[in-house]
Amino acid sequence: MANRNVPPQWPGDDGRWDSRPHPTTDRYRERPVQQRGPRWVGPDGGVEIDSVAGLPEIYEDDDEDEGPDKGRRRALIALGGAVAAVAGGAALTLTSQGRGLLDKLTGKDGVDTTAADLNNAISNAPAQQQPSTVRTYTEQNESYMGSRAGNELRKNTPATGKLYPTPSAAAANTKVTVKTVLAKDPIRHLASRATFGPNQKVLNDIRRMGIDEWLRIQLQPEKVAPTAGELKLAELSTLKMDIPQLRAARDANNQKGIQADQEVIDAAVGRMIFSERQLFEVMVDFWNDFLHVGPFFDGSDTVRSSFDRDVIRKHALGRYPEMLVAANRHPALLIYLNQNQSSKDNVNENLARENLELYSVGVDGGYTEKDVKQAALLQTGRGVRDDQYVYQPERHHVGPIKIMGFKHPNSTAEGGEAASDAYFRFLGTHPSTARYVAMNLATRFVSDTPPKSLIDRLAKTYLANAGAIKPVLMTLFCSSEFWASVGQKVRRPMEYLTATYRTLGVGPTPSPGFQQGNQNRTPFAEGLRQIRNKMEELGQFPTGQATPNGYPDIFVAWTSAGTMINGWNEALDVVNGNRRMFSYVKPEQLAGSKPPATAGAYVDALAKRLLHQTLSAKEKAAILALAGVGANTKVDASFNGALTSVVRALLASPQHHLR
Repeated sequence: MANRNVPPQWPGDDGRWDSRPHPTTDRYRERPVQQRGPRWVGPDGGVEIDSVAGLPEIYEDDDEDEGPDKGRRRALIALGGAVAAVAGGAALTLTSQGRGLLDKLTGKDGVDTTAADLNNAISNAPAQQQPSTVRTYTEQNESYMGSRAGNELRKNTPATGKLYPTPSAAAANTKVTVKTVLAKDPIRHLASRATFGPNQKVLNDIRRMGIDEWLRIQLQPEKVAPTAGELKLAELSTLKMDIPQLRAARDANNQKGIQADQEVIDAAVGRMIFSERQLFEVMVDFWNDFLHVGPFFDGSDTVRSSFDRDVIRKHALGRYPEMLVAANRHPALLIYLNQNQSSKDNVNENLARENLELYSVGVDGGYTEKDVKQAALLQTGRGVRDDQYVYQPERHHVGPIKIMGFKHPNSTAEGGEAASDAYFRFLGTHPSTARYVAMNLATRFVSDTPPKSLIDRLAKTYLANAGAIKPVLMTLFCSSEFWASVGQKVRRPMEYLTATYRTLGVGPTPSPGFQQGNQNRTPFAEGLRQIRNKMEELGQFPTGQATPNGYPDIFVAWTSAGTMINGWNEALDVVNGNRRMFSYVKPEQLAGSKPPATAGAYVDALAKRLLHQTLSAKEKAAILALAGVGANTKVDASFNGALTSVVRALLASPQHHLR
C-alpha cells in the first residue's frame, strides 16, 4: 500500500532533497486528520515547504556571496512554484523572488499577493490524500474542485463544443482560446493526452501518418508491433502465468522473493514508458482507476495479475458491460470486496454497493439503499475456491429481485448466476452508467471540469453502441472540446515520471559496464521495480490506490511541494543516468551530436527536444538567468558546466508538468 501521506523533505548531504519516512506517519492510516502542516527547510535554507499549503515559498536572504549552484537551485524552486499557478490560474502568495520568475514565465505584470494565500489557492489535502468525508469519485473531485484553483479551472473550460466528422477536422477547425504556456499545436496536444508523454517518435509518427490514421492504428493495438522494451517484459517470470500455475509456483517464487502482484505493477510501468501501444495503455490505466481493485490483499499474489490481464486489458477497448461481467466473475474482485464471504444467510454488501456506486451508475445514478440490499442478495453464491471463481448455488438467495429498473424472478438457486450476469449487463448499459463513464473519460482526456456538452455527447455514443468504448473515444477525439483543452490537465506524479523517461529517450538495455547484484531479477526488472518504488514515494503507482475508488484525476489533489520536489530529484537522476539498468542519451547529446554554440540557441534546441515546443522570450530569459549566461554567450556541449541545471529546470517547468 502506498504511503498516503506526503513524505517529508529533509536537507540532503549531496545538495539534493531527499525523502525519509516521517517518524509519526502511520503508513496504513486511510484519512489522517491534519492540522497546519509541518515545515522543512531546503538544503540551501531558502525554501520552506508546507505539506498543507502544497507549494514552495521562496525567501530572500542577505547573503550577497551566494554561489551559482545555490542561485540555480533557488531559481529552480521558484520555477516549480510557478507550475501550479500557471496550471490553475490561481493567485498565489509568493515572495518577490518567486513573483519575479513567475512574471518572467507568464508575462504577467505581477501576482496579487493579497487576493489569496496558498491555503485558499489549492486544496488543503497533500498529494493523493482524500478529504475525510469523501469516498466516491464524484464527491472526491467535487470536494477538491471547490477550491479557488478549481474555480479558476472552470473559467477555462469551454461552455460548449461541436462534433466534427473526423479528429483531424476537429483539430483543424478548433481555436484554442484559453491562456496557457503550452504550444497550441494539435499534434503535440494529442500526443500529450493520448500517451504517457510525447517523445520524438510519437510526434514524428503523428506527423507522418496524420491524426486520423495514427488514432486508427492506436485503436487497434494488436496491429502495433511490440517494442524491445515490451519484449523484455518476458523477464518478469510470473507475468503470463495463470492462477493454477501461480499456485503451483508460489513456494518457489517466495523463496526467490518473486511476487506476481508486484511484477504486474512493474510490467505496467514498463509498458507506460516503452510501449508504442500508448492509447491502449492509457485506457488500461483509466480502467484500473475506474473498475479498481487494489494492488495487495489476501491472495493477491495469485489472482491480481490475472485480473489485469483477463479483465482490464482484455476489455480495455471493448465493451464495458462485458468488462463488468468479467470482473464480477473474477476472484480478485470477489476477494478484494469480500464477496467470497457473502451467502444467503450472511450477506455482505461491499461488492453490491461498489458495483453501483463506483463501477456503474455512480453515486448520483438513482439507486437507493434498498437497491444495494437487493443487489447483495442477488450476488450471493459467487465465491472463490482454490483461488478461482466458483458459483455455489447452495449459498445463493432465491426470490424475486428488483434493483432500479431491473426485475428478475430469481426463482432457482441454479439460475442465480445467470440472473446476476443479466443484472450486470443491465448496469453496464444503464443511462447513468453511460454518463458516469463519459464524465470519467472527459475528466481524464479533456479537463478537470469537463463541459456538459461533451459529457452528453459521449454518453449518447456509449448508449448507441451498447457500451463499446472505441466509438466513445472516437467521439471524444472528434469533439472540439478535446482540441480546445490545451493546458487544462496537469500530470499526476506517475504521469510526470513516465513522461520524463520518455522525453529523455531512456532505453530498456543496461548502461555499459552495469553489474546486476540481484541474481533473481534481471537489470531490466530491477530498474522497473526501482521506478515503481519511486512512484510509490510520490503517492501514485499503477493500481496503487488501496481503496476501491481509484486515484483522483484532478490536479488540486496532487499539489504537494514534497511530491513536486521528489519528482524533480528523480528527473535529475534520469538526466544523470543514475539508474544504470537502463541506457540513456548523454545530456550533451540531447540537442544533437553538435549542439548550438550560443546559450540562447542551445536552450531553444533543448526546449524543442524535451518540451516539444519553443519557449517565449521571457521563459527563455528565465532559463538563461538560472545558468548565469546571456543569449549570445558562447557555450560548449556542457553549457559551460551548467547543462544539468538547465535540463533539470526545463523538466521542472510548467510545460513539462502540464499534460
